[in-house]
Amino acid sequence: MVRRPYDFSKFRKSLTKNIEGLSLGFNDPKDWIDTGSYALNYLISGDFYKGVPLGKVTMFAGESGSGKSLVVSGNLARNAQASGCYVVMMDSENALDNTWLQALGVDTSEDKLLKINVSMIDSVAKTLSEFLKGYKAENAGKEYDECPKVVIIIDSLGMLLSPTDIKQFEAGDLKGDLGRKPKALTALIRNTVNNIAPYPIGFIVTNHTYASQDMFNPDDKISGGQGFVYASSIVVAMRKLKLKVDADGNKVSEVLGIRAAMKVMKTRFSKPFESVQVEIPYETGMSPYSGLIDLFEKSGDLVKQGNRLLYKDSTGKEHIYFRKGWNAETLPIILQEKANGSVLEPIVEVEEEPVSEEINEE
Repeated sequence: MVRRPYDFSKFRKSLTKNIEGLSLGFNDPKDWIDTGSYALNYLISGDFYKGVPLGKVTMFAGESGSGKSLVVSGNLARNAQASGCYVVMMDSENALDNTWLQALGVDTSEDKLLKINVSMIDSVAKTLSEFLKGYKAENAGKEYDECPKVVIIIDSLGMLLSPTDIKQFEAGDLKGDLGRKPKALTALIRNTVNNIAPYPIGFIVTNHTYASQDMFNPDDKISGGQGFVYASSIVVAMRKLKLKVDADGNKVSEVLGIRAAMKVMKTRFSKPFESVQVEIPYETGMSPYSGLIDLFEKSGDLVKQGNRLLYKDSTGKEHIYFRKGWNAETLPIILQEKANGSVLEPIVEVEEEPVSEEINEE
């Protein structure tokens, strides 16, 4: 006897109609926002040209001055606008000045950016709820590609207050909120994850970290508890190091910027717990090529040959430069090949004076 397969067509139609909070099918990311760093893009997404996906929750956590706001409210906001996204930016630190954002290339005009100053978790939750209700109502029945793209940024979660925090401050008794804030943050992230999944909406947040006291797990701890860390799709931990190397690769005594150490603690699109150091000079800002040399050395694409680094392309041609010779003009040789496997035109090699010593990374 041949068994007939069960017909799920009627059941599929009734599911979303009768049960609230359900959606059918897969929600693989279709749109990605460039972080401004090819190396970081690769560690998050497995692709040098992708970065942070829409339809997911991404968290950048780190100590003060580690470059979180520059990456999130600067690079990601700017590149989101360039890819056709409207940006909603919630500022809980009163630190995202108009002049600073414009200097990073962010368009602060009202048709491109909505800047909201927030202080309480409840206010953020209500704002998100109102937006998502209106968005879903306006785009009901539309295909993904027909829906407007939106990126929502919160900078930062760590500064948001709970109602208990407010009441205790007014009473002059700051004994803590007895764990209510972590629970509220977890609920905020969990609700957002489920609501944005089918739509071209990205949710990107920053948060604070503190030093770990656990000798068996020395990684910095993210404030606010682990619940909303588990609910986030991508988590990038950032640490601040001093940049004491000039544009020519020479060691100097003065601090010329930040060396942001970034470790991707959680991702479903690439290998987790990989890290890279990205230089952010005060004068020029972050180069998208920063960190690539170390990444390519680790992967074996760049191989030491004396005091120079060798790359052999797909045609068998050897490209060899001193470390500072691998820069914005030469690194695209490797990027282009790894992106699409295309055969590159031969280039003229650049001879440089040999360097006397290696740069010690701090």
